[in-house]
Amino acid sequence: MKEEKIIVPANGYLMLFIFLAAFFGTIAVAVFTKNPEFLPILVPVLFIAPGFIMVNPNNSRVLLLFGKYVGTVKQNGFYWVNPFYTKKKVSLRASNFDSERLKVNDKLGNPIMISTILVWKVNNTYKAAFDVDNYEHFVRVQTDAAVRKLASMYPYDNFADEGHDEDITLRSSVNEVSEALEKELEERLAIAGIEVLEARIGYLAYAQEIASAMLKRQQATAIVAARHKIVEGAVSMVEMAIDELNKKELLMLDEDKKAAMVSNLLVILCGDKEAAPVVNTGTLHQ
Repeated sequence: MKEEKIIVPANGYLMLFIFLAAFFGTIAVAVFTKNPEFLPILVPVLFIAPGFIMVNPNNSRVLLLFGKYVGTVKQNGFYWVNPFYTKKKVSLRASNFDSERLKVNDKLGNPIMISTILVWKVNNTYKAAFDVDNYEHFVRVQTDAAVRKLASMYPYDNFADEGHDEDITLRSSVNEVSEALEKELEERLAIAGIEVLEARIGYLAYAQEIASAMLKRQQATAIVAARHKIVEGAVSMVEMAIDELNKKELLMLDEDKKAAMVSNLLVILCGDKEAAPVVNTGTLHQ
């Protein structure tokens, strides 16, 4: 037997009625007849009691007979089985596992802290009970191994300025990374009969020793991008101003005056603080 076998045992309520009738009937006969010779009959009657089992919703009982797999009871209810059966309880409910924060290196070698949230349940009770030693411990160990492998496959973030421009990163490609993690876990946990319902990154950050440096890098990148946008807009506004002045012939500026005006406008538009203009009350040539 290498696969799961679903069985439905005898009705427990019928066997309970037979057990109670035999138990109290034997006692009644012994009392009314005043003959204690009937009492030894209670020994085989009491032997029926260990065979009663109750299977709650989303639970199962794996049955063994002297080390041989007999079957699995998945249908909830009250049953009676062979008293010699060994009954092992295996939960079929969905379970959450929030892994510890692991310190690993990403694809670029940067140390990062990462954890995952896994939702799983037992799909094959035979594999969960007999193919691995402890399926819950197996899930924890294999999840940590899968997260370490995943982190080494992708960079934390893109660094286009250094020539590292990846399509998938741990920070921005949430869906793609989750799909890769689910696939990796499904392959690893299939041996234990575990079904992966959901797997996603629960925590992601740079390791403490480089977190400050990476934060400064991100801030610098943002400042450069903002400055680039400001300069681009300022040049466009200066160009528009000169074109409008020439079109309406309000002022006739030579090249030196145009250069001075361009310089002044760029200083005003690109400065961090508000400019304090000096009003010229004379002519443009003074």
